Amino acid sequence: MSTAARMAMPIRRRGFLLVLSSPSGAGKTTITRRLLARDASLSLSVSVTTRPRRPSEVDGKDYRFIDQREFDRMVAAGELLEHATVFGHCYGTPRQPIDAAIAAGRDIVTDIDWQGTQQVKASLRDDLVTIFVLPPSTAALEARLRTRAQDSDAVVAQRMAKSAEEMSHWPEYGYVIVNDDLEGSIDRAHAIVVAERLSRDRQVGLAEFVAHLRGG
Repeated sequence: MSTAARMAMPIRRRGFLLVLSSPSGAGKTTITRRLLARDASLSLSVSVTTRPRRPSEVDGKDYRFIDQREFDRMVAAGELLEHATVFGHCYGTPRQPIDAAIAAGRDIVTDIDWQGTQQVKASLRDDLVTIFVLPPSTAALEARLRTRAQDSDAVVAQRMAKSAEEMSHWPEYGYVIVNDDLEGSIDRAHAIVVAERLSRDRQVGLAEFVAHLRGG
């Protein structure tokens, strides 16, 4: 078959939403950012939150920082794919950018907790890829939380107390990565992205392409 004939039968693909979850400090946000830097065809789903912006964060890049009134309006209007309250602050994932990306065959990534992932599954089960990131040990997890120096001792203690319950949800995820080596964890997460792009069910035009090949 000529190159022109092959090009006449493109294999279209639906995109997917890649969700990374973990206890606070286990590495989901760092892995997400490094995946975005490595793979230009991945884009970030920017969550909305009512919590104060940290000094290192950029509004519209790390989060969209909004007040409680706007958050409540978005929930009531059905504009959030998922939402949750964590440590007294509200977080949510806007629906429209994700729906548009998937329909256009683009892949989008976000880091949300297990509660949010359960909500997303109800709407995007066929277009969802989930990874749970575990720490190598509880001691390593606490050390990472303290090294960040972004939270008070009281908040660190809260996060550690919650981590055991969060980690119990690992069986609900399609993939699990133990983040004992950051570079290796990023490699494994990217391998999952590459493999999922080749999923038979996600390649919408594959049946037509094969039929065209068989027809000569």
